[in-house]
Amino acid sequence: MKKLLTLGLLAAASATVMAKLPAPSEEAKAKAAEAAAKTAWTGKLEAYQLCKAQDKVAAAYYKSAKAAGKDTKPPAAAPACADPGPFAYTPPEAKPLEAAGAHSPAGNATSPPSTKQPDAVGNPAKKS
Repeated sequence: MKKLLTLGLLAAASATVMAKLPAPSEEAKAKAAEAAAKTAWTGKLEAYQLCKAQDKVAAAYYKSAKAAGKDTKPPAAAPACADPGPFAYTPPEAKPLEAAGAHSPAGNATSPPSTKQPDAVGNPAKKS
């Protein structure tokens, strides 16, 4: 009985926790967009640092192999490391709803309505 009561109380408590949260504000959306941009830039920066480290290790390997008199194959062609530069975020400008076409009226008709449609009373279409 106690287990069932405890389970019921936990279920009720979890339902209140899972209540719908309000929509984020414009400021919160802007912060989230900036955080996403920073995360993407960080990924590019880490890839650049990895590329530079791999180049350094490969150069050290070829140098030590040449000093030891070993034969080495030429390195495979790889794209140059791309430096992402410093982080710079410029927020996109929001278009007003009118400019975005969200509430634009329908365009003008270019031809008359079809006369081959049945009329509203249910009579069959007229043949021209």
